[in-house]
Amino acid sequence: MLRDPLDPSDVFAAAGSPWYLTLFGRDSIWTARMMLPFGTELAAGTLRALARRQGTRDDPDRAEQPGKIPHEVRRTAYGSPGEHLELPPLYYGTVDATALWVCLLVDAWRWGLAQDQVRSLLPHLRAALGWITGPGQPDADGLLKYLDTTGHGLANQGWKDSVDSMRFRDGRVAEAPIALIEAQAYAVEALTGAADLLDALGEPGGEAARLTGSGLRERIHAAYWVEGDAGRYLAMALDGHGAPVDGLGSNMGHVLGTGVLDAAQAESVAAQLTGPELLDAFGVRTFGSGNGGFNPIGYHTGSVWTHDTAIAALGLAREGLADPASRILRALVAAGDAFDYRWPELYSGQPMMGRPAPYPAACRPQAWSAASAGALLAVALGLRADLPRGLLEVRPIRPAPFGALSVSGLRVAGAEVRVQVDAAGEVTLSGVPDGVQVSHSA
Repeated sequence: MLRDPLDPSDVFAAAGSPWYLTLFGRDSIWTARMMLPFGTELAAGTLRALARRQGTRDDPDRAEQPGKIPHEVRRTAYGSPGEHLELPPLYYGTVDATALWVCLLVDAWRWGLAQDQVRSLLPHLRAALGWITGPGQPDADGLLKYLDTTGHGLANQGWKDSVDSMRFRDGRVAEAPIALIEAQAYAVEALTGAADLLDALGEPGGEAARLTGSGLRERIHAAYWVEGDAGRYLAMALDGHGAPVDGLGSNMGHVLGTGVLDAAQAESVAAQLTGPELLDAFGVRTFGSGNGGFNPIGYHTGSVWTHDTAIAALGLAREGLADPASRILRALVAAGDAFDYRWPELYSGQPMMGRPAPYPAACRPQAWSAASAGALLAVALGLRADLPRGLLEVRPIRPAPFGALSVSGLRVAGAEVRVQVDAAGEVTLSGVPDGVQVSHSA
């Protein structure tokens, strides 16, 4: 954890050591989201640290736009003059951090972030929604997309930010501007969640956000489904010509649980994620083994990323798909066991003598890899919170991936809560504060 030098009372998770020990929009946000069952302090600090640096003007060199949440913050520029990658100390080259910031605010509100703290962030929420529905959608098709116009920024500006990560099924690299599937899904979740939040606080704008999210959902259904030798699945992106980037990849796992998919579509995505091309013994591959250009230790072209696998499990659980969620959790724990329960940033899931192969330059520790333990527990226990309405769900998934569980250190409305689940799935809770109604079943 680091303290924000602009207000040392706020802490956030640095992205990873040794290469990225600083504030990263996407990484720090996902880390805070996964850790919400253990308290809202990290989420609050992350939200405020990023809000202090939210974009206020158009600056192409920094990829800054009004309302946009930054990608990364450093004391000095990253890279050297004349190199293909030269990032300024405050850089905004991310297509997804703004929607994810909104999702974190909504999730933190549901997990009990104090209403005065939520209200203090409403101007930043409105600015973020303005970016999502404005500069984030640069042309008439109404999709969020990115294009580095400087020649020295990030060519890809989603979480798979390496230059060769967006590939077609035959291995060709897609041309920009790119409209990632997960960026659209995050935006739908952000708009819908923001609508609920604004309505609950008696603030205007909820219905407009909800309608915008519904329109984006329809555009996803119309543009991103593809069918080929791997079956029917969601493309990773649309390329600069509007063509679906049909490489079979883990990106579709981030769409689960965002409110984009109906039940049949969610089952289709689950089948792909747990099929032989993407799921192996240690996690979900970033890029399917049947794609051209597949490399089991490639950075985003076949390796397994801990957080990516955890996000897929979270989405499956939110869709009510317990069996595939359990399969992915078991793979994640198998990888954890191989790494002494200290997951690295990424690794090859193809076993070498029964073990995953570490990526040589992976960060370890790495924030969203470490926070995946929180996601794992949330999935296994079926944790969901709506504390503004006084509700907490504890619904362990079946089949139980690990048998009996005993979990302490959860924090609900400021109180420490302990959850025990026996081998039969019976739930016992202690420490739940007055005024919180618990719903639990096996």
